[in-house]
Order: sequence, then structure tokens, then C-alpha cells
Amino acid sequence: MMLAMEMARPAIEVQRERAERLLNGVRAAVLVALACAAIVYAPHIPLSVQRANWAVLIPTLAWSLAQFWLDAHRLGRDQPLPSWVALVNPLVDITAVTAILAGYSIAQSGVLALKSPIFLAYFVILSARPIASSTRKAAFAAVLVVAEYGTLVALLLVGGRVPITSSPIIASGSASVSLLDEGAKMMLLIVAGAIATYATSWHERLAETYYRESQEREDLRVALAQAQLRALRLQLNPHFLFNTMNGIVALIPSDPRSAERMLTGLSDFLRLSLHNAGEQEVPIEREIQLLERYVMIQQLRFQDRLRISITVDPAANGALVPNLLLQPLAENAIRHGLSPRACGGKLDIHAERENGVVRLSVIDDGVGCSLTAPNELPHGIGLGNIREQLERLYGDQHTFEVSTAPNAGFAVRISLPYHTGEEDT
Repeated sequence: MMLAMEMARPAIEVQRERAERLLNGVRAAVLVALACAAIVYAPHIPLSVQRANWAVLIPTLAWSLAQFWLDAHRLGRDQPLPSWVALVNPLVDITAVTAILAGYSIAQSGVLALKSPIFLAYFVILSARPIASSTRKAAFAAVLVVAEYGTLVALLLVGGRVPITSSPIIASGSASVSLLDEGAKMMLLIVAGAIATYATSWHERLAETYYRESQEREDLRVALAQAQLRALRLQLNPHFLFNTMNGIVALIPSDPRSAERMLTGLSDFLRLSLHNAGEQEVPIEREIQLLERYVMIQQLRFQDRLRISITVDPAANGALVPNLLLQPLAENAIRHGLSPRACGGKLDIHAERENGVVRLSVIDDGVGCSLTAPNELPHGIGLGNIREQLERLYGDQHTFEVSTAPNAGFAVRISLPYHTGEEDT
């Protein structure tokens, strides 16, 4: 679980950076609004209180504006937001509120400080922490609020700067404060801090859970795709073996030497197949090696009736293609297109690289067939499995086209994204 949290953390930090920038914009807007209000109400506010306001507003607004410059500088260099900003911002905000209350107590009276509505700004600051802080930083802000306000109240009470009454009702209508009211305010700050800390922790756990479940779904999808691809190849291999063994059996009475060469070719083919068995994709040159063993077997079977041409662009040799792609296409052409003809025919196999695309074609001049719809596949395992294999490996980044007509041969043309596997290392 901790590993999943560590892997999810970069995405969380990106969102926290965005939230911190948004909060700084809100902070600047609020401070400007407060400054405007201080100017408008200046004639009705004692000069000493105005000085207390400006003594806090000016440096806090300067810090907020400085962050815009720092943020622009950071984005220009493509650098992340420094981690200390998310710690300093709540420290500055909380201390600014406490400083204004302390300034009111010095400029006028402790009663004005403790009854000032600016106290509510503590709750606003705490409410913003879950979207911009880690759990530890949110807990730090929660503790700091309680500590600063508690210290301020204690100093005012010990210094005798506030008259105390036991009745909250009397305190509400007089120049005195009630210990019950102050105790309730401290309790509310503690509860608000605890909620902010828990909400931050909950957000982190939610992100970790979402990331873990997403990874599990992705792992399951990949495992399922790999299992399906293995199943597709298992369907193709026995099909080829059955035909080849039948060919060997047919040649033994009439041409034992050719049957022996065919068996040797089959052995080489199986060896190469086993060598590639654990791979989804192989370089074209290895796929061609496998195809050449298959072609040799078929030419022993059909003799002069079968003419095969294999042309590979050297620039495409390193490109990765699906394992066991060309052999089933060649087998399909020979079995269904060329072998039904008494005179046999020709099979052309071509591979080339064109910019970022690998183009493969397998074309015969055999009997062909009729299709009821463009690009529809004839019934059978081979072509359908190949199309499904390409879909699972490349999605919409590939093309698979067939063209045929009765007595006009059969052509399969495939385009794949060019890659060598080195891009992922």
C-alpha cells in the first residue's frame, strides 16, 4: 500500500501545486479587498487601529505578490513549486491573523481583539488546507492556529487587558469577555483543525486507493490480453503442424529424401518457434527466418507448382512485428489460394519501412474468393486470429486490408507503427 501511495504522490503534488497557486490568487484578492475597505472606512477608524491593519496587510500582500513572480519564474524554468511554500503560506496567514488581533489589543483594547470578526479567518485558512497540503502540513497548521490564538488569549488574560465576566450574555453587551465564550472558540478551533487534518488524510487515501485500483485494472487488462494472444497462437500452431505432418507422411512412400528434408525443416521451424514463444513481438528479420523455414517445407511439398518471393527492405529489419504473423498468412495463401490450382501459382511477401510505418503484404495469384462486404474475412481461424492479434497489440494505430475476387488472387496488406523496442529503454 505504501508503494502505491509513493507512485500516486507525484500526481497528487501536481494538483496541490495548482491549488496552492489558486489559493494565492484568492489570498491576494482578499487582501486587496481588505485594503480597499481600510481606505474607505479610514475616517471612522482610529489612527492606531489603521496602523495595526496596515502593518499586517502590507507585508502579507507583498508576500502574496512575490509568489506570483516566483511562480512565473518557476514555470519559465519548468520547475516544481518548492515544498516549503505549502508550509510557509499557512504560517504567514495564521500569524497575520494573530498579529492583527494582537495589534488591536495594543492599539485599543483586548476586548476589541477577542471580539473582532477577523477571528473567523482562522477557519477559512484551515478549510483550504486539505486541497493544498499533505496530512503533516495540515496538522501543523491546525496546531499553529490553536497555539497562536491560545497564547494570545492567555497573554491578554494574564496581563489584565480584558475584563472577565462569567455570563456570556453580559459579555455580549458589554466591554468584557466570557471565559465560556473563549473556551468554546478554542474548542471550535481544535475541532476545525482536526477536521482539516482528517480531510487531508482522507484525500490522500482516496488518491492512493484510486491509483491502486487503476493499476490493478491495467495489470488485469494486460494479463488478459497476453493470455488471449497466447491462445490465438496456440490455435495457429497445431493447424500448421497438422498440415506439415500430413505432407511428410504423403512424401515418405514416393520421395523419402524430400520427406527427410521436410522433417529437418520442421525441426528448425519448431526450434525457432520455441525460441520466440515467450515474446509478443519479434524483429522482422527473425520473423523472416521462421517464414523461410516454412517456405522451404512447402516448396518440398509442391515442387515446381509453388513460386515464392520474399523481399525485405533493410531499413525495416529491426522493426518489431507480432510474433508468428507472416507464416499464417503465407499458409493461408498456399492452402486456400494456390494449392487448389492444378498449375499452382506465385506468392509474393514484401516488407518495407516508410517513415514511421512498417508495411507488410502477402499476395498470391491463386483462386481468390468472393467477399460480401469490403475488407470482410473468409471463414476460418487464421485471418480472424491475426486481425484480433493486431487489434489487441496496436488498436487504431494499424491497418489490416484484404482484397480478392474469384480467380483474381488474394492480397493481405498490413501497416504497423515502426518501433524497435529501444524507445522504451
